[in-house]
Amino acid sequence: MKLGFSAADEEFRAECADWLQSQMAGEFRDIKGITQLTAMPERRREWEQQLGEHRWGCIGWPTQWGGRDASLAQQVIFAEEYARAGVPGRINHIGVELAGPTILTFGTDEQKRRFLPDIAAGRTIFCQGFSEPNAGSDLGSVRTKGRLEGGEWIVDGQKIWTSLAHISDWIFVVTRTQEGSQGPKGLTFLMMPLDQPGIEVRPIRQINGDAEFNETFFTEARCPADSLIGAPGDGWKIAMGLLAFERGVSTLGQQMGFRNELDEIIAAAKVTGKDRDPVIRQRIASAEIGLRLMRYGALRMLSNSDHSSIDGAALTYKIQWASWRRRLGELAMDVLGQAGEVAAGDAYEWDVLPNLFLFSRADTIYGGTNQIQRNLIAERGLGLPREPRG
Repeated sequence: MKLGFSAADEEFRAECADWLQSQMAGEFRDIKGITQLTAMPERRREWEQQLGEHRWGCIGWPTQWGGRDASLAQQVIFAEEYARAGVPGRINHIGVELAGPTILTFGTDEQKRRFLPDIAAGRTIFCQGFSEPNAGSDLGSVRTKGRLEGGEWIVDGQKIWTSLAHISDWIFVVTRTQEGSQGPKGLTFLMMPLDQPGIEVRPIRQINGDAEFNETFFTEARCPADSLIGAPGDGWKIAMGLLAFERGVSTLGQQMGFRNELDEIIAAAKVTGKDRDPVIRQRIASAEIGLRLMRYGALRMLSNSDHSSIDGAALTYKIQWASWRRRLGELAMDVLGQAGEVAAGDAYEWDVLPNLFLFSRADTIYGGTNQIQRNLIAERGLGLPREPRG
């Protein structure tokens, strides 16, 4: 795919860059450069609402739902300029990039009216309820159960790695609603409010000192009968469509964040003198090449407008960027040396590059481990025989 930028697109780039940079230099300068997702949650929620007020929150959505009907090129431009301006990660990225597009594609008109305006306006924050203690990368092993009773869905079970659940308003949950079903069959996709007695969220402390993800317990948790997306048993199909959205335009913004991290490493190498080390120089060059290849791959992914399935480019992207960024974290620590192993002050808080190293250890696990990704590439991308199950 060749994604060119017209003169109008470049005018749009200047418009969104000016707005973002003015916000980071003005009213929201206190959140610029934040790397931990749990830092300053109330200010981050205010930032989501600021984006929504100026229709920057979901620019690719239709205008009737709070978007700008932005073209693919404009969405790419905004994602890049967002990261370039040093704006912190979106605390509602699950709602904007996953829940919202899923509702747009699979939801009813009533569900669109109910959820989309508040997501776009930053008033409703979503989190994701897929993984479980015994069903991490293998969604077909979900054991959380749901039953329809008295006009409500009642859910019992446990989810884990529910990122930002402790500051979210709603969660979408894949639950097993057909008794005795196994694998992808019998799963249903539900939208559930988190603020209810039947849901308990427990933060999990990570090695970088943050606690962005949680374990979430459901005990007779409830949601209205019309809160399901699609029909009972459609959970697998909808979840696969959602994962296709996950490999979308946001990948270009993610890569701009990677660009910032690599530039930090290069600057640090000049300070520590490691820029004169031929091995370090070679590893920096390799990182640069890898980053450019990921950009080309992401543009190729975006050429797939049919989100009903994950194409070959999307199957390879997760393992590509996760492995690359884990190596980038190791490079960062080798450039910093022993100074990178000590956190300043009493609080267990890290600067950008040590935090990169610590957090990137999880990159090859969450969202599908590298091992599972290789199975997906083999079975779905290359059509090889399925690995024996059970």
